[in-house]
Amino acid sequence: MTHSRPLLAFLILAVGALAAFPIIGDEFYQELVIRLMIMGIFAMSLDLLIGFTGLISFGHAAFFGLSGYLLAIVTPESEAVSIWFALPVCLLGAALAALVIGWFSVRTTGIYFIMITLAFAQMFYYYFNENQDLGGSDGIFIFYKPSVAIGGFQILDLNNPHTFYYFVLVSLVVSYLILSIILKAPFGQVIRGIHANEARTRALGFNTQHYKLVSFVIAGTMAGFAGFLEANAGGIMSPAHLGWHESGTVMMVVILGGMGTLYGPVLGAFAMGFLQDYFQELWSDHWLLLLGVFVIAVVLFLPNGIAGLFSKFTNKKEDGK
Repeated sequence: MTHSRPLLAFLILAVGALAAFPIIGDEFYQELVIRLMIMGIFAMSLDLLIGFTGLISFGHAAFFGLSGYLLAIVTPESEAVSIWFALPVCLLGAALAALVIGWFSVRTTGIYFIMITLAFAQMFYYYFNENQDLGGSDGIFIFYKPSVAIGGFQILDLNNPHTFYYFVLVSLVVSYLILSIILKAPFGQVIRGIHANEARTRALGFNTQHYKLVSFVIAGTMAGFAGFLEANAGGIMSPAHLGWHESGTVMMVVILGGMGTLYGPVLGAFAMGFLQDYFQELWSDHWLLLLGVFVIAVVLFLPNGIAGLFSKFTNKKEDGK
């Protein structure tokens, strides 16, 4: 992906503002920003499917929730688990699930693809909802954040709020850079071609099912990383993290932020999060009505999402030079 100079400046300023936020923000808003950064990673992973590959998955939360549950399973009740063990387990679990689900899903298109991803996600949801050994519908607690140590020397203390904040911020930046590199590579050009015209891409000799499956696995693995962070941030995982409602929420974030931009879904996550907090304070009984009006307004007047508005502004600025 190429970035215009105004966009690059905006992204650098945004990261700088997030880095400085703990200095001026209170504890409540620091926790809120952490959750929004995690949602941003989750939304970017879905944008890889929807915005770049043209695959509308309505079961993306399956990988998000599964990874969190895997962290809860491998974390003892009496001590912290090593991140060098827990993180690979969570990512490999999410990747394996994405590989199996994707193998079946990419053989379908359109509404059938949407339904099969939703069906698999609901299977995970009902499994964890009915499994009393994992807390059932109440969920399961994670009492300790993973330890980050090498040879007995602690590198990071994730139990420190500021340390965990910056750990999530670095995770957001690294996730963005990894996806940007993937999309700049030949693989990224092929999946863009699949999105634009799959039949023509196939006629050029590309195995489109293979590329869609790889994209699905990458997206699922990154969603699993977001789930790993969410489990650490909240200290609990419940079946709701795997449900269709969670998938619908992150899809709405991607659409509102701007599909096919990577940074747009992150903007969408922050816009939704802060507006939800503001509307709850403004009109606590009917804040969902206000949020619904905002969503409708964005869909009607910003067809390319919030990122589209920013693109128009920067393009005009560049044209005026």
